[in-house]
Amino acid sequence: MLVAGNQGCRTAVVTFCETQSSDVSTDSDEDEPRMFPEKPIVSSDSKKCFRCHKWKGFTEREVGIACGAKYCINCVLRAMGAMPEGRKCSTCIGYRINESKRDSLGKCSAMLKRLLSKRQMDEIMELEKSCQANQLPPHLVSVNGKRLSLRELVDLQSCAYPPKKLRPGNYWYDKVSGLWGKEGHKPCQIISPQLAVGDTIKKDASKGNTNIVINNREITQVELYMLKLAGINCEGDVCFWLSADGSCQEEGMNNVVGKIWDKTTHKLLCHALRLPIPPASANSSGEEVRNGLDAGDPCSTVSKKLNKLLLAGCDQSGTSTLFKQAKIVYRVPFSEEEHQNITYTIQRNLYRYIAILLEGRERFEEEYRVEMRKKRLDEPGPSALPDLIEEEIKEENVYSINPRLKNFSDWLLQAMMLGNLEVIFPAATREYSAVVEELWKHKAFQATYQRRNELEMLPRVANYFLDHAVEISKVDYNPSDMDKLYAEGITSSNGVASMDFSFPNPTQDSYMEAVDQYSSSMRYQLIRVHASCVGKNCKWLDMFEDVDLVIFCVSLTEYTEYLEDYNGVCTNKMMESKKLFENFVSHPAFAQKHCLLLLNKFDILEEIIDECPLSECEWFQDFNPVISRHPNSKTSNNNPSLAQRAYHYIAVKFKRLYNSITERKLFVSQLTALEADSVDGALKYTREILKWNEERRKVMRDWTTESPEASTTLEASTIT
Repeated sequence: MLVAGNQGCRTAVVTFCETQSSDVSTDSDEDEPRMFPEKPIVSSDSKKCFRCHKWKGFTEREVGIACGAKYCINCVLRAMGAMPEGRKCSTCIGYRINESKRDSLGKCSAMLKRLLSKRQMDEIMELEKSCQANQLPPHLVSVNGKRLSLRELVDLQSCAYPPKKLRPGNYWYDKVSGLWGKEGHKPCQIISPQLAVGDTIKKDASKGNTNIVINNREITQVELYMLKLAGINCEGDVCFWLSADGSCQEEGMNNVVGKIWDKTTHKLLCHALRLPIPPASANSSGEEVRNGLDAGDPCSTVSKKLNKLLLAGCDQSGTSTLFKQAKIVYRVPFSEEEHQNITYTIQRNLYRYIAILLEGRERFEEEYRVEMRKKRLDEPGPSALPDLIEEEIKEENVYSINPRLKNFSDWLLQAMMLGNLEVIFPAATREYSAVVEELWKHKAFQATYQRRNELEMLPRVANYFLDHAVEISKVDYNPSDMDKLYAEGITSSNGVASMDFSFPNPTQDSYMEAVDQYSSSMRYQLIRVHASCVGKNCKWLDMFEDVDLVIFCVSLTEYTEYLEDYNGVCTNKMMESKKLFENFVSHPAFAQKHCLLLLNKFDILEEIIDECPLSECEWFQDFNPVISRHPNSKTSNNNPSLAQRAYHYIAVKFKRLYNSITERKLFVSQLTALEADSVDGALKYTREILKWNEERRKVMRDWTTESPEASTTLEASTIT
């Protein structure tokens, strides 16, 4: 819940998030995943409530995600209590969920939407998705005959092209080509190759009977048929090597006999035979191994160093926008699933914005009616009949709409109140697209839109999408890159997303060519992790101990935003970011890692700093800059603005905090995540930090080799 600290300050809507503990857990038992027991499925009459045992006709029931017990609307809150792990009975807390319910995780039912407020509903759904007990147990997933460890499962789910809808079961994985499928079946997907998960692939992994082997796996009949249609000779007992880019060659031969996925006709064949094809961006960067033979020989290919960057921050700090902007800047295409998810989210949010405006229209209409009625009654002369006055006011009221639009407005507001917008849209987009266009052109809606700044529930980003409301409401709407950047509420299913990228090579005539030659041979992996997915006390951060640099995002406007817990206690969101930052940098996994702090939304800070003083946050109470009495004088032009002073002040506060914890130097940079150059500059700064650290280590190695005594001197004088 958002609470404004200053009535004159317009702040963005902030969702409720779990308060992070400042204590850092160092228990040794966190190195291995905790095993949660399975709750037996209850056996009961499906038509009766499990608690009151009453038959409620055809009314809906809430089903527990652990034991499967069903409850009526009168008993669900009594049976499930505060729901600290989502929709589980009180007796099911600490048990893992029924795997058949995994698809419904985080998807609130209509019953709960009627019983709970939006803040409570969002909190419970977030807990349900991020709760440790509800995560997919790694020991239930077997790859090439080996049960996965926690690290392997995380690597599998956070790679560039992870398996879709991973469920417990036995799978086979061809690490060279990226082919993935269930044991005993043909491949169903192509994921990222060269993942260190599972065991080596077995020859009978897919139960093929063709005597044709690809990467040590005997293929199925449908795969053989596809190879023949692609023009590859498959006579006799042949062994092929298939690389991630589709290059196919006979074992022991140095010539490529064909490229399976190069031609459109071959891809169409795969679609017809229900065989997978690589994602559109899988081979765009040219970083896949050349072929299956060379994949096992590290000396046969020019290997590039992979630098892992961990991106984290509180909700709405800008990590999502930065991640999407990086994809656009470095030409890493969105997958079809990501593109569709973003499209649906934008359309769904549009109807939420329209509903907020329609709610405001009703308020403005009533205010106008009351004002005009009072004005008519105060006019001198004979009094008119009340009914006649009301009719005249209604005709003159600029906020009145026709009955057709009024019916749509009532229906949409009812759906928003019940929390059914996510269920209705975007499925109903085709039906209501024409209504949105008519509504947008209506003078009452336009008059309301002109007063949108008076609607506190309307987020700042709504202005961007409402200006394109007619286009977005179309069935064939295709979001632009800027639409994707502005889209809010986009999260990955497991809270972790990653992308591989590299910086463009410098031009041939650049004088920095020799300097940047080292950088051009480096690859980077940006890993974004949602704050709710690192666990209480950030104990899941051990999974990211191999990252090279931590990037922490903080919104400069957080000092104006507040979070309210169930007890009604409000906490400044900047203090929550400070606490999460402390947990990150003090975690043992990052003891020797450098950290880059990105202070985002400087452009918005410039707009609100005059009305919302920085001292609203208790951590910034000592901010008291000297302001010139003559701001328009020539001498004042050289002085930094109030927003710039606030930025430098906040940067120093975090630097001192970081130094007090780690005794090292914190790198800080300004960021506007909606601007491509700003994101490019921030990520290039990470490259400079890594290069500086590499040079420092090289000097240390050389110095210690020459003189053992120099080691102590260098370590003492190292810049921290």
